[in-house]
Amino acid sequence: MVTDPTSSRALLKGPGRERANRGGALWVASDAREGYRLLVRIGLLSDLHGRFDPLLPKVLGGVERILLAGDTVDERLLEALRRIAPLEAVRGNNDCGPSFSALPEFRDLELEGCRILIAHDRHDRRLAAEVERVRPNVLVVGHSHKPMVAREQGLLVVNPGSAGPKRFHLPRTAGWMEILPRRAPSVALWDLERDRRYSLKGR
Repeated sequence: MVTDPTSSRALLKGPGRERANRGGALWVASDAREGYRLLVRIGLLSDLHGRFDPLLPKVLGGVERILLAGDTVDERLLEALRRIAPLEAVRGNNDCGPSFSALPEFRDLELEGCRILIAHDRHDRRLAAEVERVRPNVLVVGHSHKPMVAREQGLLVVNPGSAGPKRFHLPRTAGWMEILPRRAPSVALWDLERDRRYSLKGR
């Protein structure tokens, strides 16, 4: 299930019904046997390169956390994002300054039983060791500016693309992930240039 960020309330398709909303967390009814389960929505972002797109508060509105995969460039944007939701960020190759020096190059966390690893560059030689150590369900990366959602040998790999200035023919995107216990996470991306859902089909 993936919902639209323009809606302030996330709804399950089919028999599901919402019960209560708490930030990016929502209690939903999946079926009569399981009752209500917690749905968590997480913002996905990378490669701002000094730009805070005016659509970001809408796209990231209501998320429980924001995962930022590096190359923010402007330290002030870290605080701007924290005003939307708690921030889990890593340092990219273009991130310099005291605020960025305090950020790790790899960050892992667990949400509702889903293990997530954040890194900037998918081709970092050290990443394989981090994946082996963390054994994540989801890997969130940036750097290439190319949006991607792919499953590789059981690992969900997500690049939310770049939310920063336009680069060549590449789109400008951000996204979100929804997590339900005992279900595979679902990911959606938003086209920041056209203000609509971004489709990866045929790309």
